[in-house]
Amino acid sequence: MKYEWRKQEKDFYSTKKQALIQTIPQQRFISMHGLGDPNGLEFNQKIQTLYPAAYGIKSAYKKYCADKVVNYDDYVVFPLEGVWSLTKRGQQLDHLDKSEFSYDIMIRVPTFVPNDLILNTLKNVQDKKNLPDISDIEIKEYPAKEVAQILHVGKYDDEPASFQKIDELVAEIQKKRTSKIHREIYLSDARRVAPEKLKTILRYEIE
Repeated sequence: MKYEWRKQEKDFYSTKKQALIQTIPQQRFISMHGLGDPNGLEFNQKIQTLYPAAYGIKSAYKKYCADKVVNYDDYVVFPLEGVWSLTKRGQQLDHLDKSEFSYDIMIRVPTFVPNDLILNTLKNVQDKKNLPDISDIEIKEYPAKEVAQILHVGKYDDEPASFQKIDELVAEIQKKRTSKIHREIYLSDARRVAPEKLKTILRYEIE
């Protein structure tokens, strides 16, 4: 049976345009850390490293399950995500300087995929694909958390209007944002979709 995040985890990847509250379970990712403007070459190189790794893990898991009885013997690769913050200097500025972004760009790996398989696959992908940056990939675990989120449709630069809607809901239920760090889940491929039609889930942790 194939695990499909759009079906099994529809609530977590909600495409509702109004702000809502979610409790997100513990999740695991292959992740790469970076600094600077996401429109630059370095950010693009990280994406070009993560995707071959993610599909390599999916393929390796399918082979791993060939002689085993498991609940899921295959899965759909999860969407690209980013956890965004600013450098210390960027936090002190009175304007947003994209060159001061500090981020972790990542792709989720289902919990039923063994950690050893992930590590072995990353090494195999590095040998086969000649991706020098693949050694920078980390396996990151994020604990369960309560979050507020919304589906943003449009340009990335227009996200503040959507964040304002989340802020209003959080204030209404008398909660607060835990930090300025936020997560973006990219449901659209920015290389193929017009900027005004991009779909991005915006999410931050609350308490």
